[in-house]
Amino acid sequence: MISVNNVSVQFSGEYLFDHVSFILNEKDRIGLVGKNGAGKSTLLRIIKGIQQPDEGDIISPDGCTIGYLPQEMTIHSTRPVYDEAKSAFLEVESLKKKIEQLEAELDQRRDFSSAAYQHILRIHHDAYERYHLIGGQTAHIYIEKTLTGLGFDPAEFTRPLKEFSSGWRMRVEIAKILLQQPDLILLDEPTNHLDIESIQWLESFLINYHGIVVLVSHDRALLDNVTRRTIEISLGKIYDYKSNYSGYIEMREERMESQLATYNNQQRQIRQVERFIERFRYKATKSSQVQSRIKMLEKIDPIEIDRIDESGIFFTFPPAPHSGKIILEAQGLGKCYSTKNVLTDLTFQVIKGDRIAFVGKNGEGKTTLSKIIAGQLDYTGTLKHGHNVILGYYAQDQADYLDPNKTVFQTIDDIAVGDIRPRIRTILGNFLFSGETIDKKVKVLSGGEKSRLSLARLLLTPCNLLVLDEPTNHLDMRSKDILKNALLQFTGTIILVSHDRDFLQGLSNRVFEFKNHVIKEYIGDIYDFLYQRNMETLRQLELTDRPGTMTTRSDSVSDNKLGREKKKAVEREVRKVKTQIERREQEIDHLDQLIREKEYILGNPEQFIVQIGNGELYSEYEALKSKLAEVLNEWERLHDQLEAISHDEASP
Repeated sequence: MISVNNVSVQFSGEYLFDHVSFILNEKDRIGLVGKNGAGKSTLLRIIKGIQQPDEGDIISPDGCTIGYLPQEMTIHSTRPVYDEAKSAFLEVESLKKKIEQLEAELDQRRDFSSAAYQHILRIHHDAYERYHLIGGQTAHIYIEKTLTGLGFDPAEFTRPLKEFSSGWRMRVEIAKILLQQPDLILLDEPTNHLDIESIQWLESFLINYHGIVVLVSHDRALLDNVTRRTIEISLGKIYDYKSNYSGYIEMREERMESQLATYNNQQRQIRQVERFIERFRYKATKSSQVQSRIKMLEKIDPIEIDRIDESGIFFTFPPAPHSGKIILEAQGLGKCYSTKNVLTDLTFQVIKGDRIAFVGKNGEGKTTLSKIIAGQLDYTGTLKHGHNVILGYYAQDQADYLDPNKTVFQTIDDIAVGDIRPRIRTILGNFLFSGETIDKKVKVLSGGEKSRLSLARLLLTPCNLLVLDEPTNHLDMRSKDILKNALLQFTGTIILVSHDRDFLQGLSNRVFEFKNHVIKEYIGDIYDFLYQRNMETLRQLELTDRPGTMTTRSDSVSDNKLGREKKKAVEREVRKVKTQIERREQEIDHLDQLIREKEYILGNPEQFIVQIGNGELYSEYEALKSKLAEVLNEWERLHDQLEAISHDEASP
């Protein structure tokens, strides 16, 4: 249990937190929510101990460990991906070296009955016990599973981390936190660095995690699926709800309605008392009653209504200019970076009014194709834009397109033309830039402010094709909802790259999945795709004829239901693997008991002297350790097999 006690933080005389208190309980799953700038990141830093509050403190048990992922960080490691992830197991590596050194020393000594020898045996025994207790023998398995779950290909494990983008480096930081298994995990916008498949893997991990999880995210689906408690930060106060995000929204509305009803009842009562006092103030026969009511008024404790910060961006896209029926047409389109092939022989059409979602793992070419469509990259093959197609483009790294030395006002003023120029301040006001904030330099803006400024620029030129690459990164929930509503009302064509399932829902009628240098089209929105994709994976698993050969899913299957016989086949395979795992676990327990008995004999001088004559004790001990390692490897392989089957069997 971790306690946040009367924490206060001020900036420029304004309270970011005003004596807030709450408790983090064992196995809590907490979503920390609030608009951009409410103080979510600051509160995480205070809990971690990186920042000190002006007042109050954080109380945690002795030995409590905290893993913290900030929104942004600079990572300069030159180690390979696997080695960097392995650095999470500092104690494991230290114990492993210690055990190896002790075993080398024992092999060289022959004073088996001496006190010094027995002392080394005891140290070796304690180190060995600790090594097994913290999972030393299976650490490499967890490293591989975690990196793979977060999207790394095993072939990339040996690549230096410095060769990866900042987003992939952050994935390794996430992996290190998860591998350390701290008592409390603090994650600040982790989904900014992940694709949909990795988000789903992280989601499953956090749901089953043994410790406390505090999550800051603008991914509504992730919050709904992981969290069971929501703490809202608003105007310096916190409001604690025992529910996930969707439940919190409903409960907050109910709280505000109840509070307003109570307030209105009290005001009605006060008005009635005041009318009585005013009417009978000067009548002697009513003087005692008037005085009684005056005292009643003085005793009333006024009910205050909690304020909700309703500030948020407001905008709609300009009407889309008329265009031809065919917006884009690609034939044999491809793209290579040096020797790396990203896209191969793509052929597709985009029709007027289409709303297409680009999905797939990071690095599969979503952003590359977006840039090609926007005219920012060369390519092979052909890509034709239709008649009168006017493109508006929002890049994933849109902030890099802003001049850091210009002010907010100059950024808009430089590209505003015609009738829009007199409306610049109004447009900026709609995106929460007003007063002195319009004179702020771009370089001092937060990630959310840069995103809002980039969206404001997008409104200055009417377009009929919007290409948006991760537009929701750094936007709070309210801003995301307003952007989504604006896109729903947009009359043109949309191509949208996003990993946010909730944001994508309802915004697409076609999904392009990027995988293995090509794209595959699915009809429907993101949840239709996730359902079809999962069912396809399971069907492919069952139709595999030999390792490495996979039969593709028939396009004629529209109901996405597996045949009863095939489902039974999968269930039989699951039962078979589980039985094998149970047998291996029994064997592991037996071998572990035998090893402990040998270690006890080695640590007991009297019994050791009795046994030493046969000369077989050490060889038996080493043979048992080798056998245990073999069985553990087989146990791990079976678990991997079961996990693969179970993953494909489950529906999203």
